Amino acid sequence: MSTYVIVDLEMCKIPLSKQPKHYELKNELIQIGAVRLDEKYEITDEFKTYVRPVFGTIDKYIEKLTGISPAHVKDAPEAKEALEAFLAWLPEDAVLVSWSDNDERQIRKETACKNISLPRMEALLDTWVDCQKTFGEKMDSPKTYALSEALNIAGIFYEDGAHDALVDAHNTALLFAKMNAEGGMKLSPYYTDENHAAHLTHNPFAALLKNYKFA
Repeated sequence: MSTYVIVDLEMCKIPLSKQPKHYELKNELIQIGAVRLDEKYEITDEFKTYVRPVFGTIDKYIEKLTGISPAHVKDAPEAKEALEAFLAWLPEDAVLVSWSDNDERQIRKETACKNISLPRMEALLDTWVDCQKTFGEKMDSPKTYALSEALNIAGIFYEDGAHDALVDAHNTALLFAKMNAEGGMKLSPYYTDENHAAHLTHNPFAALLKNYKFA
């Protein structure tokens, strides 16, 4: 059985004037967060590192969004060293999982642009699991769900702190575990949409809203 590792990345933008001419790279890693699951889909270990960008800078928007400041990455390892440390932490039978395919594509682009050769990472990229896509399939919907929205739909009480890589990895792991639990994922009774409304007999929030008039 494979060991699932839920990973999340945070990035900063590269100013147009500093983007590498030889390769398309618009964003750069500034943080890696991951959690390891056992055979019961319970978290057993975690990994977190800041990453020092080479081309990009952490502007006020990214600092406010992620809580990561230039000081956090000043003495952090660059992408190659950070990814090597991440690979060293991974079990041999690891399968990487993330919310959306953005993280997979970022690693592909950044390693190619920086001529970083990590054969094991290349193999892991080819077996990467997109949890967002899996969730959409379970919902039988073409909609692209945000992680927070999916957590609410699944009735999961989750840790606040979106855009911290370790927090997002932890929250994605909770959802991934619930989707793979015996009996399958159940929707929150407070959730409804045009595809699933007919299957829900009670929606307390919707009933409450009926008592109010909105301008």
